[in-house]
Amino acid sequence: MAGILQRNLRLRTALCHLRPSSTFSSTATVRPSPVEVQRSPFLPTSASWQSGVSSRQKHSVADGPQSSPAAAPHRLPFSTITQEDLAFFRKILPGRTITDPDLLESSNVDWLKTVRGSSELLLRPQTTEEVSQIIKYCNSRNLAVNPQGGNTGLVGGSVPVYDEIILSTALMNNILTFDNISGILTCQAGCILENLSVYLEDRDHIMPLDLGAKGSCHIGGNVATNAGGLRLLRYGSLHGTVLGLEVVLADGRVLDCLATLRKDNTGYDLKQLFIGSEGTLGVITAVSILCPRRPKSVNVVFLGCESFEQLLKTFQLCKGMLGEILSAYEFLDSECMRLLNTHLKLPNPISDCPFYVVIETSGSDPTHDEEKLHNFLEEAMSSLVIDGTVATEESKIKALWSMRERVTEALTHDGFTYKYDISLPVELIYQLVTDMREHLGDRAKSVVGYGHVGDGNLHLNITSPSKDPALLAAIEPFVYEWTARCHGSISAEHGLGLKKRNYIHYSKSSQAVALMADIKAMLDPKGILNPYKTLPDNMNK
Repeated sequence: MAGILQRNLRLRTALCHLRPSSTFSSTATVRPSPVEVQRSPFLPTSASWQSGVSSRQKHSVADGPQSSPAAAPHRLPFSTITQEDLAFFRKILPGRTITDPDLLESSNVDWLKTVRGSSELLLRPQTTEEVSQIIKYCNSRNLAVNPQGGNTGLVGGSVPVYDEIILSTALMNNILTFDNISGILTCQAGCILENLSVYLEDRDHIMPLDLGAKGSCHIGGNVATNAGGLRLLRYGSLHGTVLGLEVVLADGRVLDCLATLRKDNTGYDLKQLFIGSEGTLGVITAVSILCPRRPKSVNVVFLGCESFEQLLKTFQLCKGMLGEILSAYEFLDSECMRLLNTHLKLPNPISDCPFYVVIETSGSDPTHDEEKLHNFLEEAMSSLVIDGTVATEESKIKALWSMRERVTEALTHDGFTYKYDISLPVELIYQLVTDMREHLGDRAKSVVGYGHVGDGNLHLNITSPSKDPALLAAIEPFVYEWTARCHGSISAEHGLGLKKRNYIHYSKSSQAVALMADIKAMLDPKGILNPYKTLPDNMNK
């Protein structure tokens, strides 16, 4: 079922005689090649540190750093690499111990090209045993290690801050087992998400998560950052779909929690510690994950709304009328559409609107799903939606999804981007965008909002022609204070990494942060695993 849906007579005609939708421009999201960036690991400086506010205020000024909370801290007293160290690594990783600066270049720079390390060593293990030997040796020598997957992170968590050894999981890319009855996949951590999706589709299953960076990101990195993505509304977070992990601890021990059971109530659920830990507690080497059956019927709808209030009412209607077949409800604003048109030449598939919605349904009965979708669209178009189009063919589904998935790519062409990944009560999601525009005035080039309405996740992005410390000082801590007042989270799915580590107190209590530091100290007493990340500086030593 695909067609252009419009009001009144045009709507009735479209619903009675649905025809194939127009073909829109669509290409896969491509990760830009890193370019030369200044070697300084410091990010743009922000305003002086301010604590959280209102009911979420947990710490006084004295509890946190006094200035530049997003900047890199001083280098901790880790050892530096010697010729003896290189000899050891070359012995256990022949041909996979990389010291060529040209080959190290891309691993030292993050995807946004805002953070750059100065690592002189890249290790590429293929097995858990090799990772264990590397970590055990590094722990004995007090050498810091930066675990790295696909390097698609947005908070500076996947690249070195100084000269940490980069431990890449890129060659750990084997699928170990797949049970077609239970739908449980077990694989090494370096498997690329898109490759896993292709493998499963051939076996009538899908991955429970889908990300714009699926062509580059690794499943181990997805788990380490607790990535959310486009399917969370339907299938939940990785805390629920990951059944087991294999993890190398800071002393080189291998923690085997690679269970393939849906239910296991024997003791503490240790794997949960490592989901979202950003490589600071251990190196994930293998994952077992529950994968849903591939739906037989998939429809994607692209709608336009006059206001965010109407968009939310459409969401309520959508949940009620589509129910079990609803798998995604995403939004983008008109500023996002402008950037897609301007920088990527993607045409708007419908008429111009202040807000756009991407709805996906997936089920097992095409006739049943089409009937439910037909009824929903007829009701929505009567009062809530201005215009819309529907796609059922794979190529046109990808084209409509590209309007949401390629916003990040379009932003990279608009200038230097300040990115914020905020979780808020659903009704407040867009108010932050509106208030930020009013707060910044003409100091920003663009202020755009898009994200996952279904799980209350806003991606707020602000661009300027170049790095602008004055603009950053106006954004931060305003954005975090606003979020704290509304009982939100300063990181919904990207993690804290380097950039947000010192802002954790806006979302977590003093007791919670202290307990995190205790866990880190217990599992990694020397602090060699991904230092300078996740925990605030006064607890990351």
